Amino acid sequence: MTVTINVCKQGTNIPYGIIALAHYINSLSEQKLDIHWHETIEGANDAFVVLKADNNDITGTNDVARYLATTNKDLFLYGNNSESKTMVDHWVDFATDKLKTNDFKILEAAFDEINHHLTLRTFLVGYKLSLADIIIWGALKNSAAFNRAIKTGKETGGPHLIRWFNYVNSLDFAQQGTNWVTKNAKPSSSSKVGKDQPNMNIGLVDAEVGKVVTRFPPEPSGYLHIGHAKAVMLNQYFAQEYKGKMFVRFDDTNPTKEKEEFEESIKEDLSLLEIFPDKITYTSDYFDQLYQYAIKLIEKGLGYVDDTDVLTMREQRMNGIPSKNRDLPVGDNLTRFKEMTEGTEFGLSCCLRAKIDMSNPNKALRDPVIYRCDLNPHHRKGNKWKLYPTYDFACPIVDSIEGVTHALRTNEYRDRNPQYDWFLKALDLRKVHVLDFGRLNFVYTLLSKRKLQWFVNQGHVSGWDDPRFPTIRGIRRRGMTVEALKQYILTQGASQNDVTLEWDKLWALNKKVIDPIAPRHTSVIKQDIVKVKILGGPETPYSKEMAKHKKNPSVGNKQTWFSSNILIEQEDAKTFEKEEEITLMDWGNAIVKTIHKSGINSDIITELELQLHLEGDFKKTEKKISWIADTTNVSEIVLIDYDYLINKKKLEEDDNVEEFITEKSEFLTDALADSNVKELKKGDIIQFERHGYYILDNDASESVLRFIYTPDGKASSMASKADKKENTEEQEKKKEKSKETIITNTTSGTAFPIINKDITKNIKMYEVPDIYGVVPMPIPEQISKMYKTPNIYS
Repeated sequence: MTVTINVCKQGTNIPYGIIALAHYINSLSEQKLDIHWHETIEGANDAFVVLKADNNDITGTNDVARYLATTNKDLFLYGNNSESKTMVDHWVDFATDKLKTNDFKILEAAFDEINHHLTLRTFLVGYKLSLADIIIWGALKNSAAFNRAIKTGKETGGPHLIRWFNYVNSLDFAQQGTNWVTKNAKPSSSSKVGKDQPNMNIGLVDAEVGKVVTRFPPEPSGYLHIGHAKAVMLNQYFAQEYKGKMFVRFDDTNPTKEKEEFEESIKEDLSLLEIFPDKITYTSDYFDQLYQYAIKLIEKGLGYVDDTDVLTMREQRMNGIPSKNRDLPVGDNLTRFKEMTEGTEFGLSCCLRAKIDMSNPNKALRDPVIYRCDLNPHHRKGNKWKLYPTYDFACPIVDSIEGVTHALRTNEYRDRNPQYDWFLKALDLRKVHVLDFGRLNFVYTLLSKRKLQWFVNQGHVSGWDDPRFPTIRGIRRRGMTVEALKQYILTQGASQNDVTLEWDKLWALNKKVIDPIAPRHTSVIKQDIVKVKILGGPETPYSKEMAKHKKNPSVGNKQTWFSSNILIEQEDAKTFEKEEEITLMDWGNAIVKTIHKSGINSDIITELELQLHLEGDFKKTEKKISWIADTTNVSEIVLIDYDYLINKKKLEEDDNVEEFITEKSEFLTDALADSNVKELKKGDIIQFERHGYYILDNDASESVLRFIYTPDGKASSMASKADKKENTEEQEKKKEKSKETIITNTTSGTAFPIINKDITKNIKMYEVPDIYGVVPMPIPEQISKMYKTPNIYS
């Protein structure tokens, strides 16, 4: 009988237990099992293991495991008596019921239970390896929390569990199974995102293939930033992984902040990110239902209308003090809620609060506000409503109504997860699994919409698409490609760690995307530009067709002009010496014959004469110089570079952003470029050779073209210029200070300090006056005897 086991990845889980079990059986049994890896298994519903034997299909980890144990009785995988079989079945079910979850409290209890059971045991059941050991080992192998503990050396779950796991993990069949997964479970070429593969081990509870529904709920009160990009891409990733659906729902519950402009921009940004949701919905479409659920809470005695002022309410919640209105009768609360609905003077002073637990250590459960009044017209509903639900109230209800199965959000909401579950239970709604992941933070970067709005309002930036902003539009305007952004986000994975990242890796990844296709052009800085006479150059200017990218002919060709009069940069000219041979890029070698300096400032070079030497070997010259022909068809351009908006790597909660604004964060440099740049379109990314990558920021028909510098990930391009200035000043201070320090004498090969008289004149450390004035020394008999210790041996 041929037995074939087909396995695939289910979400982020891999059936290590079944794979290891198959290797264990193959090592001890004459009849071999065939194991095959598949990207997906059609028709297997939520199973990711299908065993085929005698034309029958057995699906699911537990059923396949039990079948293999039963059909290989000589291996005693079920032990040798009925009691052992019962215990083995218990642990097989335990693996599914308790270890396949992302809820750390459940996992922690499960780890403790296994650890306690193994206190005086080598194996889970009996005195030899059984099916229980193999399946529990496989489940732990898939647990992100347990694997983190193993890697970091933390004894999560206890020493006996760790000891047992390491032992089973070291056995041949476990190693063979793990190696088999490494070799066969490779992502398809379409899912590869680069050298670094994502850690998506977030553990979707009760996830069924074809039934998973996720959602991304942006508030239309600002533009999407890079943090939102991570959230929406992870939601799409898991929906696609499980062949499910992903919705985009606009959380339009705050008419004061929301604008149709933001809604449209979010749709455009999602399209730019190649995010195409299965459905777009609005929380405002559920206002009538949410209103009825609010009344239901009041009628159940789980909601009350409170007219306590904001400051007092905040203080009471902080200190766990119940409101004076907390125990109002249901009838009074309904009357008050009606006044809120009508927007009366009294109603406008009230809010509806959920009656949860004012003494709970989790302050999110201390009777949160779930409805508040707002007379501003809603951008979709007009003036129909005078009160609106809060996000915390609306989100779980609409998630449940819309059929969302898994709500993925950043772990900043973790304290509110019990609140989310409370609303669903209180209103008898379908449960939704909430899973969280770490925020994506970057150095010198603000992601708070409120703080970003402040920069816009204060005129520190040109708008929400300013290249200094971390918005999708801002970083794209600076030259970030969608491909690089998607690759970077997915390589970050679904880690729950909050980390503050440097920008260098993201921009370095972007460079890999643009470098093979970015056309090469030439630019020369205008300030103190140097005119050069080429001796032996052409009598009249002429142009020659040359490749825009020497390594990629498909990029096309450009016209390069040659003339006896060219222009080069001052910084290059300053390095030249007479009779030195240099290379003019894309032309050939030349020898410096004459150097003319300014009569006003001898440090400035005004003109040069170079003797063309085309037979020279460019490999032997140290200096390769950019140049452009001094003709009428050069292009006027401005090169723009930026610094970070703030000069502190990470702002703390109590930091005032105004105190950390970078004094100057935009730098403009006038330059000249070859005439080919006039053929570019807005948004085209190019490389100005020896200057870096740039993106055209305006229309090429304008008289002066604006090119924004696109960082390449190198340290020099990512460092804060404000920090660089401070560091330079600090280094200068250290140099001055070092001049006043000790001089080393190396007599007899030993270094020891000696004092230089000229230096010590200015050093106060060698003469310190008494800080208490002149204090007379005590005479001997006045000295306390406590300092005298008699000889203990006398």
